Parts: sequence; structure tokens; C-alpha cells
Amino acid sequence: MKFIFAWLATAFAVLCAQRAAAEPVLLISIDGLQPADVIDESRGFSAPNLRALMTAGAYATGVRNVLPTVTYPNHTTLITGVAPSVHGIANNTTFDPLQKNQGGWYWYETDIRTPTLWDAVKTKGGVVASVRWPVSVGARAIDWNIPEVWRAWTPDDLKLVEALSTPGLVAELEKSTGTPAAAMFSQEVDGDLARAKFAAAIMTEKRPQFMTLHLISLDHFEHEDGPGSDKAKATLSALDAAVGDLVAAARRAQPDLVVAIASDHGFARITQATNLYVPFVEAGLISYDAEKRRVTGWEATPWGASGSAAVVLARPKDKKLRKKVAALLKQLQADPALKIARVIDAKEIARMGGAKNASFWVDFEPGEAFMGYNFTGPAVTPAGSMGTHGFLPDNPEMRASFFISGAPAPAGRNLGEIDMRDIAPTLAKILGVSLDGATGEPLF
Repeated sequence: MKFIFAWLATAFAVLCAQRAAAEPVLLISIDGLQPADVIDESRGFSAPNLRALMTAGAYATGVRNVLPTVTYPNHTTLITGVAPSVHGIANNTTFDPLQKNQGGWYWYETDIRTPTLWDAVKTKGGVVASVRWPVSVGARAIDWNIPEVWRAWTPDDLKLVEALSTPGLVAELEKSTGTPAAAMFSQEVDGDLARAKFAAAIMTEKRPQFMTLHLISLDHFEHEDGPGSDKAKATLSALDAAVGDLVAAARRAQPDLVVAIASDHGFARITQATNLYVPFVEAGLISYDAEKRRVTGWEATPWGASGSAAVVLARPKDKKLRKKVAALLKQLQADPALKIARVIDAKEIARMGGAKNASFWVDFEPGEAFMGYNFTGPAVTPAGSMGTHGFLPDNPEMRASFFISGAPAPAGRNLGEIDMRDIAPTLAKILGVSLDGATGEPLF
């Protein structure tokens, strides 16, 4: 009899622990948010709601991103817990050496090769929602989905998004919020305010177990005006208010809600564009028809990631071709005008978890240069914008943000610097689900 009571007590304790672990989670990505913008008040950013979430829960002083430090690979790591070499989203844009995909991005969830948090929650019977999260088109695990995809950043894109969203959802949210969905098709603050209102309505009306939301205007203005600019500060202040309203509404609907604030990368200032395509054309590695403005063939080509560029060989096992490209890159790195900080090889790329098809990776000097896209003309041109990211992930300026608030998160805990691959397993543990294949570990 004592054995039976002991067994029942143990089983009850385990059940209670499992139930306690299964908290709903709202994951908000503020694209380009640098951790010091919230942590260090002396930088002049006004973010009282984000700071309140930070002090009420746990926070990282910095998040080491994955290679490359651009939006889509890192957002996919946030929900898979693995590097791009594993989850398959190796850049923002797909590899397209002949430029036939017209600048297409990795929009489609079918390109993700590993389980996501969306999948894990759906498998356990939970409701999943998402507003404008990268690589979410066609995500079958998302019950209420407005995916991130665009054609021209005009209101006409609404037709495309409505066709790819959960049927009827866009019209329903327009009615309940009084906000036209076309407002989302802006890269400025008004677009993010519309996304946040839609997310609040979903959290209130659908009460998902897990929701993801992507806000983009801070990144937009950090590109245009530079990190730390007055426009960036004003934008973060507006986003902070929107996040505060969203979290308040969501917690009224689900008082036990855990809120995680993340970003995908930091930012660095730039002054010039280095057009690597030009020397590759001159070396005969790319055939370019200047009159028709199109690539007609390639032996080796850069694959730009803003502050850096992968270099892909048409025949990676061709030793003669590899030697030729290595010699060219050495020559280019020696030219101080090009502002190339370093070149790493396939072995180092694999260690960093970068694209499997890359044989080399060129990193530019933060604060100086980024990857340009001209095939003719000078190899160096003015940057045309004030800031960017995409540099190798060991660059301190690329550090991303992570703040988490809710019962499972230890209040006031400084997590120090963390690995981005640890965030998804942490959220999986809170959600009470298993995230198969994740290489990261729960943070607490």
C-alpha cells in the first residue's frame, strides 16, 4: 500500500511539474535591436516597457548570432535551435548565380529542414499563430498565419498576402481592430503598429499557445540613418509603446503568458560598397553581358550577405578552380581600398555553421564597407546607406538581444552572453514541448 501511495504521489508531482512547465509564449522579434539600446540607458533610447520586461525577468547582455548575421538565417535559428548548415536557410536571398529568381528570398517554410517550435507545439495539440515571421509562407503547423512575403512593398501586395494567409484571417482582423491590412506593407513605424495590433487581436481572440511576431522598422531606419541615429531612437520609442500595449492585451487574455523579446543581429556603420562581382568578372569567373545586364555563366561567384559574402564554386572539388579563386581573394584582401577584413575557408565556415555550398567567406571591415552588387564600373562606390549587418558573428557589433519575462524566467537574472541556438530550447521547455534536433540547451 505504501508503494502505491508513493507511486501516485510521484506521478502526481511529475504531472504537476509538466503542467507548470507548459506556459503560453509570445515571441516578438524587433529586427536589428542591439542589447545596449535597452540595457544601457545612457545611450539615449527610451524603452520603458522593454526595460520593465527585462528587469522583471531574465536578459542576455548579448546573443552570439549565426553565420551570416542577417535576418532570415537568424530568425530560423530562433525557432529551431540549430545553425543554418542544419536548418537550411543560409542567407536572406536564395542562391541564384544566374539571377533568374528575381531577387527572391527564403520565404517558404518548406525550405526549413529541421523541426520548428511551430511544429513542436502543433504536435502536442497547441494552437500556433504568427504575424509576418520570416520563412513562414505555407507553414502548415501555424493555425493563424499572416506570413512575411512581398513583391513591391505596395498595398497591392495585400492580395498576395491574403492568398497565402489563413483563409479569412486578414479580413477578420481588419474588422476587429479597425486597422486596414494594407498598413502592414510599410517598412516604417506605421507598418509595425499595424502588425502589433493584429497580433494583439490574435492573442486576445484566438489565445494561441505559441505566437511569433516580426517588427522591422528599427532595422529599416538603422540601415537608412545608421545605428544610434535620432530616427532609430524615435522608432524604438514607438515600438516600445506598441509592445507595451500588445503585452498588456495579451496578458489580459492569458495571465500566465511568457513574453520573449529577441532580435536577429546588431548593426554597424558603413561608408562604402565593395563590388566583388567586378573583380570576379574581370578574372573570367563570371560572364556578364553588360548590354543586356545579365549574367550568362559562372565558375565562381559571391553570394552577398550585406556585411560579408559567401563565395560559391560551380565545381567545389575542382582543385585548379579553388586555387584560382583563393589567389584572387588573397589579391583582393591585400588591396586596402576594398576594406576586406578577412577571408575564411570551408573548414571555418563549417565550424561556424554557415552555408554548406560556400567554399570561402569574405568579411568586410565593420564601420567601413559592405557587399555591393554592381557587375560593371568601379569596385568601390559610396555606400548609399548609413548602416548594415551581415558581418561575421564574432564581431561584437553584431550581437543580438534577448529578454524574457514570465513565471518560469528567473527575475533579475543576467544571463551574460548567450548563443542564439539556446533560445529555441529554452522556449520549448517553457512550452512543455520537445524540439527534436536542437543543438542548443535551455538557459534555465
